[in-house]
Amino acid sequence: MRTRRRIPPASLAATLVAAWLASGCAFEPQRPDTVAPGDYASVKAYVTALIRAEMKRHDVAGLSLALVDDQRVVWSEGFGFADRERGVPASERTVYRVGSISKLFTDTAVMQLAEAGRLDIDAPFAAYVSEFPLDSDLRPGVPLTARMLMTHHAGLPRDRLKGFMTSRPASFDDLPGELTRHDGSYAPGTVFSYSNLGVSMLGTAIERVGGMPFAAFMQERLLSPLGMRDSSFEGGPSVSPLMAQGYEHGRAAPEPPLRDVPAGGLNASAVDMARFIAMQFADGRAGDRQVVRAETVAEMFREQNAGVPLDFDFRVGIGWMLSTFGASTIRDAGPVAHHAGATALFRSQMYVLPAHKLGVVVLANSGSAAGVVDRVATEALALALQAKTGIRQPPPRRPDAPPGAPDDAALAAFPGDYTTLAGFVHVERRGTSLRATAMGRTFQLVPAAGSPPPNDAGGAGPLRLDYVLLGILHPDLGAIGAVGLIRRDVGSHELLLALADGRAMLVGERLGLPAHRAEWRTRLGSYEIVDLGDDHRFVDSVRLVEEDGQLLVEMQPVDRGAPAERIVLSPESATVARLLGPLRDGGDVVRVESIDGHEVLAFSGYHLRRREP
Repeated sequence: MRTRRRIPPASLAATLVAAWLASGCAFEPQRPDTVAPGDYASVKAYVTALIRAEMKRHDVAGLSLALVDDQRVVWSEGFGFADRERGVPASERTVYRVGSISKLFTDTAVMQLAEAGRLDIDAPFAAYVSEFPLDSDLRPGVPLTARMLMTHHAGLPRDRLKGFMTSRPASFDDLPGELTRHDGSYAPGTVFSYSNLGVSMLGTAIERVGGMPFAAFMQERLLSPLGMRDSSFEGGPSVSPLMAQGYEHGRAAPEPPLRDVPAGGLNASAVDMARFIAMQFADGRAGDRQVVRAETVAEMFREQNAGVPLDFDFRVGIGWMLSTFGASTIRDAGPVAHHAGATALFRSQMYVLPAHKLGVVVLANSGSAAGVVDRVATEALALALQAKTGIRQPPPRRPDAPPGAPDDAALAAFPGDYTTLAGFVHVERRGTSLRATAMGRTFQLVPAAGSPPPNDAGGAGPLRLDYVLLGILHPDLGAIGAVGLIRRDVGSHELLLALADGRAMLVGERLGLPAHRAEWRTRLGSYEIVDLGDDHRFVDSVRLVEEDGQLLVEMQPVDRGAPAERIVLSPESATVARLLGPLRDGGDVVRVESIDGHEVLAFSGYHLRRREP
């Protein structure tokens, strides 16, 4: 087996020290201690300084923002460049790819059809898209519904990767016929499992029930009534002169076209997105148009998954995410509804406080801007809340200095192999300490401040991640380092949960040794995609490896600066396995097939053939 090149420890230490010192020396504007009632000028001054610092730190070419107070846009502005090479500045009307925020619009269109009595969101979805599998073999007899698709509880795979981004994308309307009842990742209704694929299925239903092409329906029934004059659903960037150029590592690059337009194909400006936010605060009205009923707006903001045990304290509405953790949390303000978006070269974030009729959207045209748009949106909304209501957010909390060793309960409960949202994690005991290997790094697990929530039922922890540099430095790990980790057993599940502000979210599950290892061990090695075609290449290399008895698929992103993803492969038979997510009994299906007498692995529409040694 080929070994992965490792960075010498001395070089790694030098690199981390330099990064740590650089981050500590970077300019950081001081958040104002107080904001007077109605003083949006102070909000603007601080957030402007923050934007400029964050854009410089993360090499973001352009960014636009809109801050909404009920029916007023109290601040909208662009920063940097919509097109750096042509010298075009970003403005509040610059158009960006908003990525997955598009899902909120698609879900709203489904609810419009439901209001008209043309679609029942709790009926079997196959009634509207006949090719769609009636139910899943993971939970036979439970039909999948539009509500499940809109709340990401249908158990579908995240994506159908073949053809997802390609120079000549096929129609998303072809997707339902490519699925079978065996392609489910999780049993329907049992756990939140984010799916672009599911929302694209909703787009097909909109076309068939609405009687017109998806983009035309969205324009006529939603974008135009909202007054979103510069916005459109398209497979790629708009031809509008307002469209921003996308950037990768500071360089202009082409944005690959997208097949799954209902899930991520909206092109929009910050001021247009502000109109969508304002509609939420007007009980579904936009000017003199009732775009959706007030009851529909309330239903979309309502928690839909309170009865799903494995979701713990993570809550979703219809389309909206309703739980925040760590630095993104707005406290004492009621529900915080939000959605982020990402395409190859664009990033976006939107937060809404329905109880106070405040919202913000931040859009950027650089792949490096994910953390930037989230931080800017959170800080702008927190200060706007203080200006409008006097509610002040506490200062950011930093982890305590590394305390003593974990207690006996933690030392006994945590060691083992885990499948997690971050891929494979190995935890081992070293005397009276615990070490966790994840994402190519080794961390210490140390006691965290706080205690498990009241319904913990005997879970061990909380612990938090700590990184020791040169044996003496403890760099701030940000939000990751502030999250507590607890172990809890629920039925047969040995779960790992993240704990923040007394709320728990599923992170992963401890693994036993897989069955059918012998058959799959013969397939270890490097693989290549034999039918990539014109698809956008996300992964540079794929390897099937074994580590301490666990089978792992190791994928190196094309971006060499990104760490390799290491995902657990769990065989179910000699020819069928699953790429696991946070649970050991679900994940995307990998099958062994034969093409021209050669064994290949079939996954998400692709075929992978092992390279010769």
